[in-house]
Amino acid sequence: MPRDAAAVYPLVVITGPTGIGKSALAAQLARQYPVEIISADSAQIYRGMDIGTAKPGKAERQAIRYHLLDIRDPAESYSAGEFRRDALALIAQIRARGNLPLCVGGTLLYLRALLRGIARLPQASAQLRRQLDARAAQDGWPALHKELAAIDPDTAARVHENDAQRIQRALEVHQLTGSTMSVLQRDAMSESVPGDRLCYALWPSSREFLHRQIASRLGDMYDRGFVAEVESLHARGDLTDRTPAVRAVGYRQIWAQLAGKLEASAARNAALAASRQLAKRQMTWLRREPEFRRLLVPDEDAATRVANDVKALLA
Repeated sequence: MPRDAAAVYPLVVITGPTGIGKSALAAQLARQYPVEIISADSAQIYRGMDIGTAKPGKAERQAIRYHLLDIRDPAESYSAGEFRRDALALIAQIRARGNLPLCVGGTLLYLRALLRGIARLPQASAQLRRQLDARAAQDGWPALHKELAAIDPDTAARVHENDAQRIQRALEVHQLTGSTMSVLQRDAMSESVPGDRLCYALWPSSREFLHRQIASRLGDMYDRGFVAEVESLHARGDLTDRTPAVRAVGYRQIWAQLAGKLEASAARNAALAASRQLAKRQMTWLRREPEFRRLLVPDEDAATRVANDVKALLA
């Protein structure tokens, strides 16, 4: 890809289910072409959360330019709107440097915000949230998730049945506006990403292949000290199981182990099951997104396909 075409470089977006190899593909492209990587991972933004988020290591980050890693303390929050703002600024800067912006990650809420804009949603209602919390305390968040699925199946499909924060917000928005989160997001009127874009979804050749990938990656995380990493977060004393950073897959289950709620083996099995459930939700969302071109893994040479598509677009 010639550098003199930088002014018209497209935005390249690579996503897919957890464990499929998104980061490896991005690194492969960055070693061959003038690429800068923008992380679209809601857990990799946190400092001190490296192993469980599969964050690129020090050597790789010295060789490849990454953005939106380690930009928040685990006690802090970071919204999809903030991601969109930061990503749009970075895309312009990367293009100005004569490089190709490559946005990679599996946080679909971030990608939706970047590609489609942000819906104008009502401010939170403390009273309504107390009512929802009270109902959840009595019936459980899975029951409220079923209620959300009846009202807004698209949003419910993207949200885990125990994700209290997102279930609460989606039900709150519906009660305050009479509309659903998914409808408001589809109607969002925001400036689109300037320039062309190419969007890809890495797609497993079989469910068994993806499950092997997920299990292998989790095993590697444990071998590298995942539990010790969560222990260091737990020891801080200012984080709880409701903190968004702690709610990340794997961290949530080990946190329960450290709190005495799960045995070590049960926590590991729960982390594996949660990873598989996350992958299933991600694929459900991507099936409804025709803009994302599928790259079959491991059967297809994804790096060559992406490079050839960029070259064809520039030509």
